[in-house]
Amino acid sequence: MSALSASEEGKQDGRRSSSEITMPYAKALMDLAKAHGVADQVGAEVAELQAILASSEDLNQFLANPLIVPEAKKGVLRQIGEGKVTPFLLSVLLLLVDRNRIIFVDGILEQYQVLLRELNQTVLADVTAATELSEEQASAIRERVVGLTGARNVELSVRVDPSLLGGLIVKVGSQVIDASLRGQLRRIGIQLAAPA
Repeated sequence: MSALSASEEGKQDGRRSSSEITMPYAKALMDLAKAHGVADQVGAEVAELQAILASSEDLNQFLANPLIVPEAKKGVLRQIGEGKVTPFLLSVLLLLVDRNRIIFVDGILEQYQVLLRELNQTVLADVTAATELSEEQASAIRERVVGLTGARNVELSVRVDPSLLGGLIVKVGSQVIDASLRGQLRRIGIQLAAPA
């Protein structure tokens, strides 16, 4: 492949939505995981990889750097993954390096988790709370979301935001339940400002 065609391919990638690139790899990984009967195990391994990538900006920059030779990137991925992830997950990561797609690894891992939630009939509820949730509160939120969505399982992604003053905000897909004190005060302010 000439430098010109590689450059043109890079420009085409920039015009394509990232899901057009990430989804085929995520589906292929899901197909492999289902064929081996380890979709949930791979989901746990993917979550660990996501945590590693989220905690290391240096690692992300290293993997994204086009000046670093592919073998060096593969070496780091082998150090991270060998013995810790299923062999085919590691193979997919190495393939991403070979195809100059490693910069999409976050999106591919996230898409895999989306596919896994679909497979397990699980919905993701993004919860923003004023304080850490107790196990009882988390369980109550899961029950409420199951009631709203009819999902079999609910996965909570919890973030603490003290600016809410109290309460919480739950987002499931396009539905938002704002039970925060800040939201209540805002609604009261709107009502008071409305002409009588």
